[in-house]
Amino acid sequence: MKNNGIPSIEKCYDLMAQYSMLPNIAAHSILVMDVALAITDNVKNGVAINRDLIIAASLLHDITKTRSLETKERHALTGGRLLRDLGFNPVAEIVEEHVIIGNIDLQGALEEREIVYYADKRVMHDKIVTIEERLQDLVDRYGVTAEISRIILGNRELILAIERKIAGFMKVDLQQAMDDLRSSSRSQE
Repeated sequence: MKNNGIPSIEKCYDLMAQYSMLPNIAAHSILVMDVALAITDNVKNGVAINRDLIIAASLLHDITKTRSLETKERHALTGGRLLRDLGFNPVAEIVEEHVIIGNIDLQGALEEREIVYYADKRVMHDKIVTIEERLQDLVDRYGVTAEISRIILGNRELILAIERKIAGFMKVDLQQAMDDLRSSSRSQE
């Protein structure tokens, strides 16, 4: 471990195995990392983004998701707690906000937590999808009450606002970066 509280990519994979991340959740997390890196690697010069933090937070954002399928715990919170206990505080902070993000400054600097949050909203299982497709999937899977469905769909405007913010910090078109990544993902199948 580096002394900055961010695990190496190797350590992330070790943690994914140690905490029995299901293969489909691991595949999702890897693709979230790919999406987040497609953004990170294409930000304008001078935009300060910690690439190692993006990698670790993307890979570990669902670290307690497997057990949450049984326990029904809020995996963002328990994942953050676990990572904090392991000494990975910067990663824990992002993991805690990957489902519900707060205190967004749409006019402020681009933050790693916004990139990981957005990347997670673009990946459904192991496919890159539109925000609309992902929200519908979330409603279908988790919208067991009208209130939960309303909350999920209520995030739409925030997600789109974050998308616009991210696009403003990129030196390439955000949608083109996603399309290029989708194309390269398909060619590797």
